[in-house]
Amino acid sequence: MTARTVGAEEALDVVIAMHRLMRRLRRAGNTGAVHPTQLIVLALLMQYGPLRVGELARRVPCSQPTATTAVAGLLAAGFVDREPDPTDGRAIRVAATDAGRAILQSFAHGEAEVLSALMSAIPEEDARLLLTAAPVLSTLADLPAPPSLGPVPDGDSPLPHA
Repeated sequence: MTARTVGAEEALDVVIAMHRLMRRLRRAGNTGAVHPTQLIVLALLMQYGPLRVGELARRVPCSQPTATTAVAGLLAAGFVDREPDPTDGRAIRVAATDAGRAILQSFAHGEAEVLSALMSAIPEEDARLLLTAAPVLSTLADLPAPPSLGPVPDGDSPLPHA
């Protein structure tokens, strides 16, 4: 199957819808002092295991200084630890602690409960379609940025926060 070209105007509708939904979930969830970027870092550490800060920055995506700041906050809160990289004695990796796993699970379950309630208000066929889109969205999140777009800017969103 060949992928069709999607125009920026079409994609904009998806971008806005995703931003609105994520904003609603974040407001409904209780993140406490954990920033959304820190939650992404914890989720990546849970998914992939210990990672170097540069790899975290690539996967979030954000700049290395932003990833370093996120990790520093998580370290101070006891949600991550540093460990030596077994492949390079000069480097360190970041690993989630039990407290980090617990805060991520708590937050994820809170947002999942809100999303579940919202999804129960839409037709079953639409809810199933949304559930099947999750792996596609994950694949898109893991793709490298097209070269024509340049580096990924810092921050959670190119859209202004209200």
